[in-house]
Amino acid sequence: MGEQPSTKFPQEIIDEYAVLGVDLPALFSAGHLGTRMEVRIVEASAERVVGTMPVEGNTQPYGLLHGGASAVLAETLGSVGAMLHGGAGKVAVGVDLNCTHHRGVRSGLVTGVATPVHRGRSTATYEIAITDERDKRVCSARLTCLLRDADADADVSTGTDAGTGTDTGIGADTAPE
Repeated sequence: MGEQPSTKFPQEIIDEYAVLGVDLPALFSAGHLGTRMEVRIVEASAERVVGTMPVEGNTQPYGLLHGGASAVLAETLGSVGAMLHGGAGKVAVGVDLNCTHHRGVRSGLVTGVATPVHRGRSTATYEIAITDERDKRVCSARLTCLLRDADADADVSTGTDAGTGTDTGIGADTAPE
């Protein structure tokens, strides 16, 4: 597992978060699970998020890409898109994920491309197409995220309210998913 390569962000997104002192690559990374699975986000905007993941290390007992690994890639990419759509004042929380697996893959790299189906004030839905190195579709997924107001007192990295220590429901496992 190497270091997360630099993610490509539109300049207006970089500027919006820089004012807040937010480290974009850390905020929009794939998180601990994505790191373990070597998910790499290579392009990110509210209109399109692209990421890759190796098949090796993410297989089920028959040697095929695990369906859950495809789901992790899909939810990561869709969540990043939803967070970028919501902007700095919102936190995206996945509420529905649907994956249809079309073909097995035994080796190489898969690429996911997330594009918006719906971008509203309180929810965002993204379609994620995952393909193999021959550009054959491996999985079609759809993710809907709830866009919650970011609470100034909430510590997103721990999921607790700084004042009370109570669970906010927007912890590191859901921001972004």
